[in-house]
Formats: sequence, C-alpha cells, structure tokens
Amino acid sequence: MKNSKLIFCALGFFFPGSGLNCFYLQGIKSFWAWAQLFALIGGIAGWTILKNANFHSAPGWMLITFGFIAIEASWLTTIAFGLRPDEKWDAQFNPGIEEHRRTRSGWPVILTVIFSLVLGAAVMMTFLAISFEQFFISQLHEAKKLSQ
Repeated sequence: MKNSKLIFCALGFFFPGSGLNCFYLQGIKSFWAWAQLFALIGGIAGWTILKNANFHSAPGWMLITFGFIAIEASWLTTIAFGLRPDEKWDAQFNPGIEEHRRTRSGWPVILTVIFSLVLGAAVMMTFLAISFEQFFISQLHEAKKLSQ
C-alpha cells in the first residue's frame, strides 16, 4: 500500500493533535500518535477546568499547554513532512515502490503546508497573548491582596 504525502498532510492539518497523521503512517503502534492524542484529551480537560475556575487554575493551565503543544506539533509535522522531497518521502515510507506509482506532491500538499503555517502561527500568538494577559491579571489580584 502506498503512503500518500497528501493524506498525511491533510490529516495533520484538519485533525491537529489527534495523532491521525502518525497513525496513518505507522499504525496503532505509533508512540507519537498516542502521545498527541492523550495530550489533546488533557488539553480539552484543561480547558474545562479553566472555564470552571475563571482561568485561575494552575493544573488547568498545565493541561491546556499539553493540548496546545499537541496541536502545534501536528501542524509542525505537516510542514516538515510536506516540504520533504518526494524521493526522500518514498525512500522512507514507500520503499521499493514502482516508478509509475512514485509520489508527486504538487499544489495540494503545498497548500496544506501553507495553511498549517498560517494557522499554527495564529494559534500560537493567540495562546501566548491570552496566557500573558491572564498572568498579569493574576499578578494584579495578588498585588491587591497584599495592599489590603
């Protein structure tokens, strides 16, 4: 069976953090796929904790950070593997493939790489902005407690 670079990149872009792209290449035994999936589940749990605690929960921030890393790692692997030369892709994931079945990426793969980069950068900047905002708000609350 031929491993398609387009399917790998599409899974990484449309289902970030789920590990589906790693499951596609390596199957159920993929350590990184399971790590991404559990980190994403932890991130969802962290988001729930943070919402219930009005964004004042250290465990919630830790869990949501793991989910954020899983999502960003998925987009990063989409970028890295999408930009990999087709010959190198085939040598690693399609060894011994016939000449007429070799990978020819084209624009769809490049578009998933571009959108992964744009979306990944936007999500990272948003996460950092919200994190710093919440940190400084918590510092203001602590300063008010000390001044009273």
